[in-house]
Amino acid sequence: MTQPSAVKPQNRRADAAQFLRTWAGNPLLLGAVTPSGPALAAAMAAEVDPVRPGPVIELGPGTGVMTEALLKRGLAPERLFLIEYEPGFCDLLRARFPGVNVVQGDAYTLRATLGARLTEAPTAVVSSLPLITRPEAQRAALLAEAFDLMTPDGPFVQFSYSLFSPMPLKLAPRNRLATSPWIWRNVPPARVWVYRRAGAVA
Repeated sequence: MTQPSAVKPQNRRADAAQFLRTWAGNPLLLGAVTPSGPALAAAMAAEVDPVRPGPVIELGPGTGVMTEALLKRGLAPERLFLIEYEPGFCDLLRARFPGVNVVQGDAYTLRATLGARLTEAPTAVVSSLPLITRPEAQRAALLAEAFDLMTPDGPFVQFSYSLFSPMPLKLAPRNRLATSPWIWRNVPPARVWVYRRAGAVA
């Protein structure tokens, strides 16, 4: 398999500038003023088993930091389905990651946005969405829909800058099986939360 080339430093600066412009136009869309860092992306990608067959859905890929980490993890490009709301980011992702499936649309209507693109159940959902900017009921509905789409043991992987679960556990009674240590190399520091169906084996 051809490994993805690392994003060059000058491209990272351009990505940060585009990210900042998008954030300035709609702060709630992104939830941060810079893309996630490589250390955080690698920690999230580590929660996805590349040996398990099936598609992997990425929510809110932005400039592709997480996408690059998933490809480096060993996932074939055609297994990745990226759902991105911002058209400019979609264009960048298609140019940067040939073979990856980029879907422009709303991640909070997961099934409707994907339509008939999936031919088998996803093995994981990896999210960089700013969940805390959305109402609790909407977050819980997203998690429920992701679990409904995925294989029974599939993880929903999310990062957060908060001390508390970005998914409302009182409305989404699922097992919170793992959180990572704080990733201090990310700006701001963040950690990874992994959600699975109740009773699923990690």
